[in-house]
Amino acid sequence: MKNRSSSSRDWIASARTLSEALPYLQRYDGAVVVVKFGGNAMETDDVLDSFARDIVLVKQVGVNPVIVHGGGPSINAMLAELGIVSEFVAGKRVTDEKTVEVVEMVLSGSINKKIVQAINRQGGKAVGISGKDGRLMTCRRAEPNLGFVGEPENVDAGILEALFDRGFIPVVAPLGAGESGETLNVNGDTAAGAIAVELRADRLLLLTDVEGVKDAAGELLTQISPDDLRRLIESGVVAGGMIPKAETAMRAVENGVRAAVVLDGRVENAVLLELFTQQGAGSLIRSQPARPVA
Repeated sequence: MKNRSSSSRDWIASARTLSEALPYLQRYDGAVVVVKFGGNAMETDDVLDSFARDIVLVKQVGVNPVIVHGGGPSINAMLAELGIVSEFVAGKRVTDEKTVEVVEMVLSGSINKKIVQAINRQGGKAVGISGKDGRLMTCRRAEPNLGFVGEPENVDAGILEALFDRGFIPVVAPLGAGESGETLNVNGDTAAGAIAVELRADRLLLLTDVEGVKDAAGELLTQISPDDLRRLIESGVVAGGMIPKAETAMRAVENGVRAAVVLDGRVENAVLLELFTQQGAGSLIRSQPARPVA
């Protein structure tokens, strides 16, 4: 049991942390932050509950968060259970007609509602939608060899802004509507980036199961420009599932998003650390990298 002196020190440290966060709370007041919550980062209830608390707090202090979630591990498990073989090309799932039915069922169903429920349990007001709802995200077919995979062509920001105005937190499943209304599977990072660009977001946070972008020696890059990140992709240092994240971050920053961050969503309070502390978390991608309050 802690003595009174120890408890006092803990409270003083907490108060100091809140005081140091004030400039960041002020800067993000009214800002839009798009958060991609990766499938691997949401695998335990403890991580999900911690993430939900962060998001509710972010909303409470005046930030407008949009959650775009993945679901790769759950989709893989369901496909395996049904005996459907799935392949990946440059980090994107090859999606035939049977696969897209499973993808929609898992993303719009169990995963989306699980995140919504977690946020609501923490006192938030989350609403689950997919990119197909209200034609939030209309898409063209991506490369022919990927099947029912879409690339966002238009995002209706008005739908999300209407939810902001009513105090809701949108939780978006990365599905899009094709030209004929067909369901298209959209990479979660790509969907989050398109939404962030349309909303002119202050931050795009790409939460995953690694600490960030690493160099050839395996060292974390805490700050990096889009040009340097592009060179890492071309040299093969950035590969596999990190490619869509890196490409999304570059595209977002080059099209009006203030900065993008790749960070480990399994770390407790990762979102709060990135937004409200000077050191941030993960890898910050912006044209002129800098951590101090801007």
